[in-house]
Amino acid sequence: CKRKGFCPLCTFYFIFCTISDFGVSSATPTEEMNGAGNLMDFLDEPFPDVGTYEDFHTIDWLREKSRDTDRHRKITSKSKESIWELIKSLLDAWSGWVVMLLIGLLSGTLAGVIDLAVDWMTDLKEGVCLSAFWYSHEQCCWTSNETTFDDRDKCPQWQKWAELMTGHTEGAGVYVLNYFLYILWALLFSFLAVSLVRVFAPYACGSGIPEIKTILSGFIIRGYLGKWTLLIKTVTLVLAVSSGLSLGKEGPLVHVACCCGNLFCSLFSKYSKNEGKRREVLSAAAAAGVSVAFGAPIGGVLFSLEEVSYYFPLKTLWRSFFAALVAAFTLRSINPFGNSRLVLFYVEYHTPWYMAELVPFILLGVFGGLWGTLFIRANIAWCRRRKTTQLGKYPVLEVIAVTGITAVLAYPNPYTRRSTSELISELFNDCGSLESSQLCDYINNPNMSRPVDDIPDRPAGPGVYNALWQLALALIFKIVITIFTFGMKIPSGLFIPSMAVGAIAGRIVGIAVEQMAYHHHDWIIFKNWCRPGADCVTPGLYAMVGAAACLGGVTRMTVSLVVIMFELTGGLEYIVPLMAAAVTSKWVADAFGKEGIYESHIQLNGYPYLDVRDEFTHRTLATDVMRPRRNDPPLAVLTQDTTTVEDVETLIKDTDYNGFPVVVSRESERLIGFVQRRDLTLAIKNARQKQDGVVSSSVVYFTEDAPQLPASNPQPLKLRRILNLSPFTVTDHTPMETVVDIFRKLGLRQCLVTRSGRLLGIITKKDVLRHMAQMMNQDPESIMFN
Repeated sequence: CKRKGFCPLCTFYFIFCTISDFGVSSATPTEEMNGAGNLMDFLDEPFPDVGTYEDFHTIDWLREKSRDTDRHRKITSKSKESIWELIKSLLDAWSGWVVMLLIGLLSGTLAGVIDLAVDWMTDLKEGVCLSAFWYSHEQCCWTSNETTFDDRDKCPQWQKWAELMTGHTEGAGVYVLNYFLYILWALLFSFLAVSLVRVFAPYACGSGIPEIKTILSGFIIRGYLGKWTLLIKTVTLVLAVSSGLSLGKEGPLVHVACCCGNLFCSLFSKYSKNEGKRREVLSAAAAAGVSVAFGAPIGGVLFSLEEVSYYFPLKTLWRSFFAALVAAFTLRSINPFGNSRLVLFYVEYHTPWYMAELVPFILLGVFGGLWGTLFIRANIAWCRRRKTTQLGKYPVLEVIAVTGITAVLAYPNPYTRRSTSELISELFNDCGSLESSQLCDYINNPNMSRPVDDIPDRPAGPGVYNALWQLALALIFKIVITIFTFGMKIPSGLFIPSMAVGAIAGRIVGIAVEQMAYHHHDWIIFKNWCRPGADCVTPGLYAMVGAAACLGGVTRMTVSLVVIMFELTGGLEYIVPLMAAAVTSKWVADAFGKEGIYESHIQLNGYPYLDVRDEFTHRTLATDVMRPRRNDPPLAVLTQDTTTVEDVETLIKDTDYNGFPVVVSRESERLIGFVQRRDLTLAIKNARQKQDGVVSSSVVYFTEDAPQLPASNPQPLKLRRILNLSPFTVTDHTPMETVVDIFRKLGLRQCLVTRSGRLLGIITKKDVLRHMAQMMNQDPESIMFN
């Protein structure tokens, strides 16, 4: 005994052990009759895997919270015993911040490497740098001493493939050869991407955000955040984006960051052995992923809070901010774009917006909502067709076909040929006197003498009108091809394609408003704020507002979206236009359906996800949903002290339930508690291995004291430790509105239905989801659960 001073219990234990050592039986006659002379609760010391969950099951949030509280209480009490235990308790307290630091460092590094690799491989489709083949086009011309400002995209060190092979720079043959090689490189990159995903990590496909939302709600998907998924997703993300497909890397970066978080969770038992605590880390990792994707640490935290997280306590908010900060700092240190910014399309505007411009901003919001509705319905219809037809059996062929069509149609148009991030960057830019883009081909007044940042509105030149036609074709192309691209078996994000659609539409509207203000400045809507010779309208601002509107229409984000766009521009005065467009976009899209693209894909895949934003207004009761129903077999239960090991094993073998209620007897059906199927299986397996005398006819009891059994009976098995003595219960007349709210806010796996303490039935999370589908006139059996 380690206690100091006199301890009656220790003294009794010492005498008991001494008598046993001399071979004298200390069991009483009653214990001999019960066969409990050597009875012990072998669960006093936990065995491996107890309290864990099987694949494609939902965690018990209440149990995980209780286990963490017990662990923390134990560490706190031990910290008072010695200096070493105090140090261990301090290390445990700081482990969360260490994990956040590691997540930020690794996710920021991976994001920087991905950005650099995408930049190089995208340019590799068109040419190569002769002085250093690992340089992108821009980096190659940076190092050249022969580059002029007017021809800053041309330098002797960078050669296109046709020029390198034939020595000619112009002509139909050169164009055709470059065209052919562009398609060939695109097909090669996409084939490598889909092959690596298919062979090594099937979970590396898609954006990952629907599955991240489901995992954070408590669902278990083994391997989705594993090491192989992290490696393959990082590599194939570079290949997929470089192939020129209409997809982005920003969404998959959230998945990559969550893989980093899961990786570092395995280093600390505090997180590796508690699924609830692990999900707190994953919420912070999602914030770090958005932070490096958009260079928006605050927007990343709000994205995690608004869009993906299910349980977000205050300390997770602080740690998310820290992880996002470290990730952004790491990416800034790498400086992948060479502009001392975290993103490629960082812009600064010098002209304020005016109240009259709210009208086109709101119209862009309406366009964004309509585009979001169109895209969600069309994409879900195509993905459902992929799942239910032969098309889904040929993912490689589908990727190759879509890539070929994309490359063939994209190359002739300079706005679709370049990477989508570069396209957005050009559309966001304000036209200064040093810009050489077609979008800035305005007719200048030779007598103009103004500062560089204050160029007045000018009439559009032929380059602008030519660019408008090309942008209109690019808009149609992006709208159509993105529907078929998102959801293929390669890493594919939706943020950048959605922003590109909105940015193109916004730039077209911006140029139109700008030219109207120039040619009709005497109209009443322009007279008060747009005088001749003034810099009134900024088309780049319209592109930014349009991008926010379309992204909001697809994802239904509001607050986090506005903050992300604000951090992109670095200007406070444009928050109102962004808010107006985002809110309008959400209102219009919600008028056609409440689900965003991620919630729609969750429903399509049949994940058991209860959205906290859904409302349940139907007047049904728990008795209408609980099982067993009429004509169903009776509920599978265990009794507290009359069930044998063989009975339990037979019940486990014949059913696939996740757990079983424990009652006093089958006659009274008074509820005692609830035991999980996995814990029951592991307990019996370990008892057979470690506890002598446990056979198939041994009685399993869940009470504190052993049942009264004849001496000839085999030794009973005590399993009280795995019994949940306080399962969540409701009465049969509880409104389902309350039951649904309980499942959402407490993260329950199941809820027992009783009347006056007597067990009537059980309601599981899947029962709730099926009932909600039935109430919305959907086929409840059409919901596919893994």
